[in-house]
Amino acid sequence: MSAPPPIIEVCDVSKRFRLQQQRGESTIKALVVDALRGHGKTRDFWALRDVSLAVQQGETVGIIGSNGAGKSTLLSLISQTSQPTSGTIATRGKISSLLELGAGFHPDLTGRENVFLYGAIMGLSHRQMEERFDQIVAFAELADWIDEPVKHYSSGMYVRLAFSVAVEVDPDILIIDEVLAVGDAAFQRKCIARIDAFKKAGKTLLVVSHDLNTIHTISDQLVLMEKGQIIAAGDPDAVVAEYQWLSRESASTAEAKEWGTGEVKLTGAHFVDAEGEETDELWRGKPLRIRIDYEAANRIESPVFGFAVQTTSGSLIYGNNTQIEGFDIPFIEGEGTITLDFEKVELLAGAYLFSFSVHSQDHQTNYHRLDNAHPITVRSDKRYEGVCHMPVRWSVGKGK
Repeated sequence: MSAPPPIIEVCDVSKRFRLQQQRGESTIKALVVDALRGHGKTRDFWALRDVSLAVQQGETVGIIGSNGAGKSTLLSLISQTSQPTSGTIATRGKISSLLELGAGFHPDLTGRENVFLYGAIMGLSHRQMEERFDQIVAFAELADWIDEPVKHYSSGMYVRLAFSVAVEVDPDILIIDEVLAVGDAAFQRKCIARIDAFKKAGKTLLVVSHDLNTIHTISDQLVLMEKGQIIAAGDPDAVVAEYQWLSRESASTAEAKEWGTGEVKLTGAHFVDAEGEETDELWRGKPLRIRIDYEAANRIESPVFGFAVQTTSGSLIYGNNTQIEGFDIPFIEGEGTITLDFEKVELLAGAYLFSFSVHSQDHQTNYHRLDNAHPITVRSDKRYEGVCHMPVRWSVGKGK
């Protein structure tokens, strides 16, 4: 028995936008005249290039990537709100989409009127929408506002109603583009619970989000896009690690900072794995040694060496120094090396930035700091949530 065809099938799809080029010193009059005469210059911008993607029924696929990678363009094409320049897209079943804040709602209509309008667009009868109406309003928590024009809604109210309607029209495919980030934390938790129920019902979900933790949790597979192309797809752990590696490459250049008095110079940091090889790619649960080279032009009494590790987005994970550990260094002078040993690297799969420092014991003088200067990638053979691994043990016992 052959496998059923994908519920979403994108084949070699490209999308071109023709952008108007304006002359740097053009006046409004000149631009109008150029436009009327057809003399305005244009340039082609390819938002997507030869993109192919297959999504099976009941699968949740997350799409990640930097701004401008082509994620929203791809969703708009699958939702059929725009057409590809080349290639084909085939979908099976009813599609409900939240592509941008306010899309599908008329600002002058009330929330109630927009609910029934959306239902009609989706092919549901007035009676079918009446049966769903109370549940839609309750989920959106808008009973006091449902008969007000939606142009008076806050962005959070708009999103709550849009999400509630999009789910309750019972689509086969739900497409969401980042709009959930507008809602508050409590509503986001409700949305995740609703998405779980949607998945258990065998429905298909396609979602774009910059919230890596959420999209990693709900997705069966992830797709990474960059410059209008898919550069990685598959296991969420591997794709998130790839994305963070790309982010690390840009972040390590943008955020790296070197400063201090210069009385001591940190001249190098060497990451050495369990086999004694220098590397910038580590495995969770394996030992790590970092050799930090320094050079002190003059004698420095009681220096303190430290390090910190953070995510590429700037969240501090852990920091430590020789003073905290009670490791006393009486003085340094000339060239030398201090070694930092980790029994196990308990970071989870992803990209991280290491910082190193040397300062006075009273913390008043920073001799040299290398902030976010050493990017590394951590890989893991197991899937966990968060950024660090905490060993635990599960057991089952009889109740009292």
